[in-house]
Amino acid sequence: MSIMERFDCHYCKDSLLGKKYIMKEDTQYCTKCYENLFANCCEGCSLAIGCDCKDMSYKDRHWHEKCFKCEKCSRSLVEKAFAAKDDLLLCTECYANDYSSKCTSCKKTVMPGARKMEYKGNSWHETCFLCHRCQQPIGTKSFIPKDNGYFCVPCFEKQFAYQCCACKKVSCKKQLPGQRFTSRENYPYCLECFSNLYAKKCVGCTKPITSLAGAKYISFEERQWHSECFSCVQCSVSLVGRGFLTQRDNILCTDCGREK
Repeated sequence: MSIMERFDCHYCKDSLLGKKYIMKEDTQYCTKCYENLFANCCEGCSLAIGCDCKDMSYKDRHWHEKCFKCEKCSRSLVEKAFAAKDDLLLCTECYANDYSSKCTSCKKTVMPGARKMEYKGNSWHETCFLCHRCQQPIGTKSFIPKDNGYFCVPCFEKQFAYQCCACKKVSCKKQLPGQRFTSRENYPYCLECFSNLYAKKCVGCTKPITSLAGAKYISFEERQWHSECFSCVQCSVSLVGRGFLTQRDNILCTDCGREK
C-alpha cells in the first residue's frame, strides 16, 4: 500500500488537500498565508485585497474593485476612462470641470485625451483652430499670427506677402536669425531678396547694387556701376578715380576716347 505524498502550504505547512490554495512561482500557499505575504493594500479602504477580490491597479497603486471610484463624485471607474490629478483619480467629467481648459473658439471644455492646440496660453479643440482666411483647421501645420487672427501659410502669403510682379511668387522664406536683413513697409527681407526686388542694377553686369552688403558703387547721370564694373568699355581699364568720356551709353578712358 503506497503512502500518499503530502501537499502542504509552503509557508505554514498546513495540508492543502481538499482546500483552496494559490500557486505563485510554482509554489503553493493556503489563501491565508498568500494574503498575509503577497496581498496588496487597497488605496481606498486600506484593507488587504484578498484572493476573492479583483485587484484594480494603476501606477503601482491598488484598489478593491468596489473602491476604485472617482474621488469627487464617487462614481465607479471600473472599465471607464479617468484622469489623475495630484494622486487623485477622477472621472473625465469631474476632471474636465475642475482642471481642463476651455476652447478659445467654442468656449466648451477641452476634454482629457482630446486633440487640442495651445498657443500663448490659449487652447483650442483641434477642429476649432481655423485659418482666419480659408476657415479650414490648421492642425499641426505651420501658421502665422496676424491682427489677432491665425493664418495657414498659403493664406498668409495670398493676403499679406509681397509678390513678384513677374512670377507672382513670394519671398524666399530663408531663415533670418543670425543673418543681416532689412525691412520695407514692416516686412523683413534677406539682403538677396531685397536687392533683387528693390536695388538699382549695375550698368556693367546688370546685377543689383546694394550698399547694405557693403558694396561700393559709382553713380553718373542716373546710372550706377559697381566699383569693379566701372571700366572703359573698350580697353577695360578701371575708371575709378580717373577722368573718362562718354559715347552714347558707353564710358571710355580718355585715351580710347581721343582715338574715337
